Amino acid sequence: MKIFIAGATGAVGSPLVRALLTLGHQVTGMTRPGPGVDRLRELGADASTADAFNPGAVHEAIAAAAPDVVIDQLTWLPANPADIIKAMPDDTRLHREGGANLLAAAQKLGVRRYIMQSRGFYLDAPAGQLADETARLRYDAPGEIGESTRTIGAYEDRVLASPSLDGVVLRYGFFYGPGTWYRPDGAIADQVRNGEAVVIGEGNAVWSFVHIVDDDPMPVAKWLPAFARWVDASEPGRVSVEDALKSAGEEAVYYHTHLTGAANARAKEKLGFAPRPLLWKGA
Repeated sequence: MKIFIAGATGAVGSPLVRALLTLGHQVTGMTRPGPGVDRLRELGADASTADAFNPGAVHEAIAAAAPDVVIDQLTWLPANPADIIKAMPDDTRLHREGGANLLAAAQKLGVRRYIMQSRGFYLDAPAGQLADETARLRYDAPGEIGESTRTIGAYEDRVLASPSLDGVVLRYGFFYGPGTWYRPDGAIADQVRNGEAVVIGEGNAVWSFVHIVDDDPMPVAKWLPAFARWVDASEPGRVSVEDALKSAGEEAVYYHTHLTGAANARAKEKLGFAPRPLLWKGA
């Protein structure tokens, strides 16, 4: 099968390219000009350089690859997670405009299947329950989270409503492991060791983690101290919601106090998903 991946050199894209090549598929990875081109070729994939914001360039790249499947793995994430709120407008624009360009090209060129990444951690569920595939996205979330969620939701609707495509939406959890923020030598570990990571309020928001190359729902108040022990750091401090609103903003408070986590039962049943235990769960 011929597969075209946009965002092929990111934390998800790179292991995905390797896995698909191992299975015998022909993979073309779209990336920006630079070292990502060489990394793709070293893996054995074809490399295509195109600006996701340029509809003509995206169309030409997909036309040249003539794929059966297009996979959107585009993200605009900062190296330092402390900058995530600042980066969110660019990430939202990438999904809104870049995603629209990919989808339009796939439709015009007769691509059979279109797979987009979405966000399981933005799904809503009653307190104490995990969100499943029927859950709505958190369109009323504050600030940049709400903007991102509404953009992602509209993108999901377009993909699933396309009459010419077999549209698939994968709602990811929080990734940890190689190439992510959550690893022993990663940015979050550095923050924890430096005493910069704290639990906001009750820390009762539930986060569903997924290893980058393979989920486990856990409240912030539990996973962050366990993560600190795993990376040999001191116990994280705590701050009140009021203080965090002043110092970190409403989005940070929302992440620590409102997320409800997502269930993976359907992925296990339909896709044979067998996630490994969370590496720091027993720390």
